[in-house]
Amino acid sequence: MHGHTAYAPASGRKWTLAADPAAASEAGAPARLALPFMASRVLVTEPLAQVGLDTLSAAGFDVDVAVGLSPEELLKAVRGASALVIRSATQVTADVLEAGTELVVVGRAGIGLDNVDVATATRKGVMVVNAPQSNILSAAEHAVALLISQARNVPQADADLKAGNWRRSKWEGVELHGKTLGIIGLGRIGGLVAQRALAFGMHLIAYDPYVSAERARQMGVDLLPTVEEVAAQSDFLSIHLPRTPETKGLIGRDLFAQAKPGIRIVNAARGGIVDEEALYDAIVSGRVHGAAIDVFAEEPTTKSPLFELESVVVTPHLGASTAEAQDKAGQTIAEQVVLALRGDFVPYAVNIAAGEASETVRRFLPLAERLGRLFSGLAGGVVETLELSFEGQVADYDCRILGLSVLKGMFSPVSAEPVSFVNAPQLAEERGVVVREIKTSSSLDYVNLISLRGRLGDRMVHVAGTLAGKSEQPRIVGIDDHSVDVPPSRNMLVVRNDDRPGMIGVVGTTLGRVGVNISDMTLGRGPTGEHALMVLATDSPVTAEVVEDLRSQAGILDAKAIELD
Repeated sequence: MHGHTAYAPASGRKWTLAADPAAASEAGAPARLALPFMASRVLVTEPLAQVGLDTLSAAGFDVDVAVGLSPEELLKAVRGASALVIRSATQVTADVLEAGTELVVVGRAGIGLDNVDVATATRKGVMVVNAPQSNILSAAEHAVALLISQARNVPQADADLKAGNWRRSKWEGVELHGKTLGIIGLGRIGGLVAQRALAFGMHLIAYDPYVSAERARQMGVDLLPTVEEVAAQSDFLSIHLPRTPETKGLIGRDLFAQAKPGIRIVNAARGGIVDEEALYDAIVSGRVHGAAIDVFAEEPTTKSPLFELESVVVTPHLGASTAEAQDKAGQTIAEQVVLALRGDFVPYAVNIAAGEASETVRRFLPLAERLGRLFSGLAGGVVETLELSFEGQVADYDCRILGLSVLKGMFSPVSAEPVSFVNAPQLAEERGVVVREIKTSSSLDYVNLISLRGRLGDRMVHVAGTLAGKSEQPRIVGIDDHSVDVPPSRNMLVVRNDDRPGMIGVVGTTLGRVGVNISDMTLGRGPTGEHALMVLATDSPVTAEVVEDLRSQAGILDAKAIELD
């Protein structure tokens, strides 16, 4: 069942905006619209904090609350709406965006955007906004609550006492003071957890290759080079990572085998990062003392072997479930929607409106983001200086929006929060990355070329790409100063090898053994000719196990699997 509640505006007016070409001149301001006319109905399909509804109504919009719509009903309800406000349940598909012919903005009252087809929205010129700061504090506090609850057996003792048992010795805990907390992922939430743990007198160590050592020192944290080294020294291990192909199952059997005996695991980040079956076995065996888990590989879930263990504390994904977080999300998203519909700058836009950049620059946006992702995957860590080079015709235009797209691509795979064109520079600053832009109207080999270059320790990382042919197909044309030519694909494999016969066969045979089909491939010889590079596009992901198998082969110097979408 669902119902409609109309919040009538005080004035009954509609917003009329004159087209303003100057609004598109600032390519560094990615969320400004200039529209000739718009309707004033805001469709809200999930419960929203009253403060948010009041903000929308006070701004002069008709607020139509329709909770519990079926997909078919949503297609009808979105027609004529200028804004659609959702949370996590509503699926904003391409069909919904097609039906919403008058949509200007989709607002997600929260952080995640898995339920929004952002690519289609961008193509249609529909702005997508979220509330990225709304639950960060709540999530960090919940992680600390889990940490304390695990250390002191709070929920177990509570349940036991309420069941009629007074057993003080059974629920003896440990102090946090003097213990070592390992933090995997030192972004905003991880940083807030670190700040609070310092107040308990804990020693803090962390793994995050995308945070500089200086930034970590400012936070009172010692950075270690690997997850395994952090686990080997930690009494408690708190996870603050996004769920990606690289992080899925990261905290698993191999890590538990190398961890400090008696370690305790806290996960309030994303389900699937901790291998729940491996965690169960490690606790039963005594290798891991216990865990505190808020997120699960499959949600909702009410059954898990972990629930049977006394040393495990669980909560049903409550990280963002505070009244303050919900109020912040409702208020923030309402403010963003109002700004979008008025044509003002929108701080939390996650995509770019159709009229934002010049047509020439806009064509390069997907390529720039993919180059950023490729660079991030190849680097495997944070570079102190990122040099962005724009060559050819594109250099005659304002390329700042392409720089933002590169940063968005770089940080999206490694950030626990969604990365937008607005917060990407802030993330770069927090991680100590200095961005330098170089533009030249001439290019030796290409009409247009985008290059990224940065140093990681004693290793230089480089990628380059262009749009080729009359159809302007994206091509990756340079990796670490090797000349290559391959279209970017969702699944990429980059292999460094000795420049000798038989190496192609080694890679092809290894992939064929596990049923991975190669859809495209290019070879690149380095400047010295001593080593060669293979860049492959595959139809399916190359797993970490296959990558390790490749690295173990004679003549293979390194291999990296990178997901570009």
